[in-house]
Amino acid sequence: MIKIQIHISVRDCIMFLLKAWRTTAFGVYGYLNFTKAGFMEHSNKFKVEDMQGRLDGKNCMVSGANTGIGFATAQDLASRGASVYLLCRSKERGEAALSKIQTKTGNQNVYLEVCDLSSVSDIKSLSAKFSSKGAPLHLLVNNAGILEANRVTTSEGFELNFSVNILGTYALTESMLPLLEKAAPDARVITVSSGGMYTSPLTKDLQFSEENFDGVAQYARNKRVQVALTEKWAEKYKDKDIGFYTMHPGWVETLGVAKSLPDFSERFSGKFRTWDEGADTIIWLALRPKDKLISGGFYFDRAEAPKHLPFAATAGSHSIIDSIVENLRSMSGVPS
Repeated sequence: MIKIQIHISVRDCIMFLLKAWRTTAFGVYGYLNFTKAGFMEHSNKFKVEDMQGRLDGKNCMVSGANTGIGFATAQDLASRGASVYLLCRSKERGEAALSKIQTKTGNQNVYLEVCDLSSVSDIKSLSAKFSSKGAPLHLLVNNAGILEANRVTTSEGFELNFSVNILGTYALTESMLPLLEKAAPDARVITVSSGGMYTSPLTKDLQFSEENFDGVAQYARNKRVQVALTEKWAEKYKDKDIGFYTMHPGWVETLGVAKSLPDFSERFSGKFRTWDEGADTIIWLALRPKDKLISGGFYFDRAEAPKHLPFAATAGSHSIIDSIVENLRSMSGVPS
């Protein structure tokens, strides 16, 4: 009995130290790289010619496009001549964003699709609508995300953060695969992750079953899943000529950050990136020749970035992604 107690104590101590190290390493790494100052420093290496491409004739879909990074992404894509579909939960806010983008860019081929990404049923309806059109989808930007501090259960019975960030992202991407295949070899899927994923390994506990719910920890877990899921998509669909990428936008001043992380927002006031700076690498990934990108890669400030911090012991956790994908397939009911 004593040996067992000592063993558990040592294990708990190691886990505590690992968690503390991940948080500390993430904080230091983030402060040096993820702020506006980091963007300005990294931008010294940016090449102007990388962002001069046009997207005329391309069909693009951006989730969470009514504000923040999603809005900036959709507006930039529209300014390059693309046909852009804004996926928004709120019809009112979506219509306001649509009007702004059309007015600013002069591009009338911008459309609003009202869809609640916490609802698999909504996503399936959207997929059926788009599939009936039969048009190719050249770019899917999985930008919509949420950080809900409290445990909230959706009408379909799923924890809300997981439902939007993971299940919704999975269901939308898988359901759009036939249309992405039609756009090959130009097709790409870009998922907006977060540096918060550096603080968490991959876990099978997708809906945070622990008694004391922690929305910030759940968000970090969700973002880790997105990175591992993108690796899996790249491997699974490598013969379909679709590029799959995740990216980190840095610390951006958005309404979501102000609402979900008020202390963090106050502490870094004046140091956040703008919406356009947060969207910069998304656009770069959309324009970059695919043979110069790594499908399954994680990108930050126009360059491939590490998926794991040193000594954080998160890399080995990606080995469980197959079982996670099987659970997502079962939960969503979307064939893959």
